[in-house]
Amino acid sequence: MEIQNEEHSEDQNEEMERLYAETFHGVEVGSILRGTVISAKSDGVIVDVGYKSEGVIRVEEFTKDELEALSPGDELEVFVVSIADSEGLVVLSKDRAVKIKFWSKLEDIFKEGHAVEGVICEKTKGGAFVDINGIKAFLPGSHIDLRPVKDIDSLIGQKVSVKIIKLNHRRSNIIVSRRFQLEKERESKKSETLEKLKEGVVLNGIVKNITDYGVFIDLGGIDGLLHISDISWGRISHPSKHFEIGQEVEV
Repeated sequence: MEIQNEEHSEDQNEEMERLYAETFHGVEVGSILRGTVISAKSDGVIVDVGYKSEGVIRVEEFTKDELEALSPGDELEVFVVSIADSEGLVVLSKDRAVKIKFWSKLEDIFKEGHAVEGVICEKTKGGAFVDINGIKAFLPGSHIDLRPVKDIDSLIGQKVSVKIIKLNHRRSNIIVSRRFQLEKERESKKSETLEKLKEGVVLNGIVKNITDYGVFIDLGGIDGLLHISDISWGRISHPSKHFEIGQEVEV
């Protein structure tokens, strides 16, 4: 009878070990998991990821508003940095989980040829950097606009729509073009403008360039020339006396 009890006890232990191992399956370095917030402390946010030890996210990864909004029971997607630190906790990262998932999204956008929104955040040699949801992409100077841009600093902070022309996740390298996207948008506008472009029709346009003999106006993908002789009933010395670059006009 004692032998049977010992065998039964061994079987139970093996079963418990198996269930224990299954519980922690998937909790490994480099994996992305969903965790449940236990508490938010001054030195980190404690998260339960279904492991024998609790996980911790550095408090620096949260804004003040995000920390104040966190409540026990909230779910977060986290990246497993290491299984156990000096205190026996699983080290987690919210930011890395977001970036890895967004890289996957960028790869899909690149394959499908869609545009992506970003902010020109920094001038650099040969162009500028565009911040795309926390990921820096290089925007070559020749791809910033349809025409060469002399003052890149004036564009810092500007939201732009760009097309990804090169992407290498392994090297964390992204190259984008705003020019390609602007050309695509211009062609679309051009088709719309051609449909309504008839003699006698009044259109709104933007002053694009000013010369000695007149003003070039963007009518929506198509440039039109307003000759100096048609600017006013009387004689004028120069078109720049009446127009400015970027001014909206009715013609």
